[in-house]
Amino acid sequence: MAHHILLLPGDGIGPEITAQAVKVLNAIAERFKLTFTYDEAPIGGAGIAASGVPLPDDTRDKALKADAVFLGAVGDYKYDDIDPKLRPEQGLLQVRQALGVYANLRPVSGYKALTHTSTLKPEVIDGIDLLVVRELTGGLYFGQPRGIELNAQGVERGFDTMEYTRPEIERIAHVAFKAAQGRKKQLCSVDKANVLKTSQLWRQVVTEIGEQHYPDVSLSHMYVDNAAMQLIRSPKQFDVMLTENTFGDILSDEASMLTGSLGMLASASLGDGSKPFLYEPSHGSAPKYAGLNKVNPIATIVSAALMLRHSFNLPEAANAIEQAIAQVLADGLRTYDIMNDGEPGLKLVGTAEMGYAIAQAVLSPVATR
Repeated sequence: MAHHILLLPGDGIGPEITAQAVKVLNAIAERFKLTFTYDEAPIGGAGIAASGVPLPDDTRDKALKADAVFLGAVGDYKYDDIDPKLRPEQGLLQVRQALGVYANLRPVSGYKALTHTSTLKPEVIDGIDLLVVRELTGGLYFGQPRGIELNAQGVERGFDTMEYTRPEIERIAHVAFKAAQGRKKQLCSVDKANVLKTSQLWRQVVTEIGEQHYPDVSLSHMYVDNAAMQLIRSPKQFDVMLTENTFGDILSDEASMLTGSLGMLASASLGDGSKPFLYEPSHGSAPKYAGLNKVNPIATIVSAALMLRHSFNLPEAANAIEQAIAQVLADGLRTYDIMNDGEPGLKLVGTAEMGYAIAQAVLSPVATR
């Protein structure tokens, strides 16, 4: 059976890192006798250049017809001064809405070879393995009304609306609890219930879902400011973290530094199964590095492994990618962001070289070397 993947390379470094994921997927296809077919469409700044909007209608139509959607990155400085509703980043928000992907999974796993890459002490991060489950289609990023206007006193004011309905909280809570059931059965729900009404409802509903449906999962609650501190102070206390949209965006980026770089943080965005899921690295488009063959493609390649696991039910193939990455890092290959100049035996490589090495490790796993 062929698996049809829509590629949305996007802007900046997006095309370069997407190409490395395809390289690794082709190696997986060869090793496991699979068939992947690809189509490609513009999004973000590339969508604006092609059709005048960040998510062209044709891109949306192709996304809805694919088996999975694989995105590189969006964002381009040259569009910073246009109408905010038409900026490249809107393409990402719009495709998430079109696909109905409300649950963003961001695994944070430490590689033994990168223990000294993080700015934290090795004993703090060694063996780290946590999962951030972020609600993706609600909260401040989508709430209405929002805008910038003059108030009654003629003073300019900006405003956004944070809102969550009970059904929105219930469905993301189920995702997080089920994820916890498959791990250590520990779930920490992050909110700001001492201040925000949305967080008070969030805590109430998450508690009810846990008591009614998941008595085997140990549930705790933590204010977001404390969670931000605890991620640095004692990250191994966490297994699954459940957050609303804005808090999850910030905390997962913070958690990426436990692995040494945002270039290591992948993500899977899941819905109810009626539409394709979306996969992308958690970093941005980094336009200043575009075309320099410099950036780290590992987050994008791990996102491909998540696609194999969640969209195509190919856990063995997903494991093969993760094992290949671990092997390449153990062999000492590093892109600039995870390079430790004081550590012997390391080799600095570019984007394409890292992708090639991981693809070769897929084809020649360490057990047969």
